Amino acid sequence: MRTRVLAVLLAFVVLATAGFALPLLTVTATERTQQLLLARTADLDRFAALADQAVAAGDASALRAEVTRYTELYGEGIVVVTTRRAPVAETGGLSASDPVVAELVDAALRNQPSQPAATVRPWSRTPVLLARPAGTGTKVSGAVVLRASVAAAAADVGRSWFAVLAGAALVTLAGAGLALGATRWVLGPMRRLDRAVGDLTAGLRPVHADLAGPPELRQLTAGFNRMSDTVTAALDQQRRLVADTSHQMRNPMTALRLRVDALGSSLPASAARTYEGAVGELDRLEALLDDLLTLAAAEHRAGELAVSGEGASCEAAAVAEAQVHLWQPAAERAGVSLRFTGSPAHAAATEAELAQVLDVLLDNALKYAPGTEVTVSCEAEGAWVVVSVADAGPGLSAEELAQAQARFWRAERHRNLPGTGLGLAIAERLTAGRGGRIELRAAEPHGLVVRVLLPRVEVGAS
Repeated sequence: MRTRVLAVLLAFVVLATAGFALPLLTVTATERTQQLLLARTADLDRFAALADQAVAAGDASALRAEVTRYTELYGEGIVVVTTRRAPVAETGGLSASDPVVAELVDAALRNQPSQPAATVRPWSRTPVLLARPAGTGTKVSGAVVLRASVAAAAADVGRSWFAVLAGAALVTLAGAGLALGATRWVLGPMRRLDRAVGDLTAGLRPVHADLAGPPELRQLTAGFNRMSDTVTAALDQQRRLVADTSHQMRNPMTALRLRVDALGSSLPASAARTYEGAVGELDRLEALLDDLLTLAAAEHRAGELAVSGEGASCEAAAVAEAQVHLWQPAAERAGVSLRFTGSPAHAAATEAELAQVLDVLLDNALKYAPGTEVTVSCEAEGAWVVVSVADAGPGLSAEELAQAQARFWRAERHRNLPGTGLGLAIAERLTAGRGGRIELRAAEPHGLVVRVLLPRVEVGAS
């Protein structure tokens, strides 16, 4: 947006400056051309008068002396002819036999006005030929042709144009500076507000945007700051409620577990099925409490990392290979062929965080794809390190893939398996805290691929 606004303002400044500068350039060149023509016309009139006097007196010596002196002073050639086109005086290399000069002489002897001279520009170099009849309007006694140099006039026009263009450039730079300042004044607070909105959308604690810019924008920023405080407080209360509830339920749950375990030995055989169901539900509640506490800790940790920007790195391939080795016994019990492939790559996460994410993914793979092959891989893809867990199980449908990372979600066909539906949510929050993400894809011909993408860290960086 800043680029577009700045481009519009700069275009306006350039067009406005050009609207003043171009006419001024034209006026400057026209005025200097008129000055040149007026000066040379006055000289032509004087020589025409001298030529008329020379014809009347029959003595052209004074005229020749005057013409020669003029050429010596100004370097401009002059031709004076009689009505019979006989040259009286020729100086500066200008000759009456020249076709262009002869044409001007003919026009002057017919008392026709000369063609208007072209406007002098800084690059003009062609001299201007001017002609004037000698004598009166009813009796022409000869003609005078003067070749006027435009070098001095062109130099004057060039200096004037340089001054005008320099002024236009200064005005344009000043306008650009004002436009840049105006856009910063208006759009700077908007960029900060946009960053704060992004933080709030991501569930992070946004920093209050500064009250700057126009009054309307300051009012909007103040309103957003109040709203972000309210939303952040609500999110904090929600997280504390989950964490506090899970923690406070731990002691009663532990006491209940002890009582149920103690009760088991004294129950008749007819109550065994009911007892086993109660123990199963108790296991499920304990697992749910554990996952809720883990999720609350993961969300809190993600928020801390987003605010502090704490850096970390680990050798992802080594961590993944270690977790595969750790899960081998469980994989053998589930009839799963578990293997690892990959190459060294440093990811922006601690070893504990990546190991916790892989624990979630491997637990899901062994649970939902028993008796198949599970492959853990690690590789670098541009700016990312990708750790993936692929299984050859039944996989998920397109609708199920879209919901798989939702909290407490479980596929209908998996309701009878142990679990809380919080594993992927925990892994997602741990990954997001490091600026990464988790992607779920269907495998070919069947199965599921879970990709953990973490920012890549150069070797030696922390």
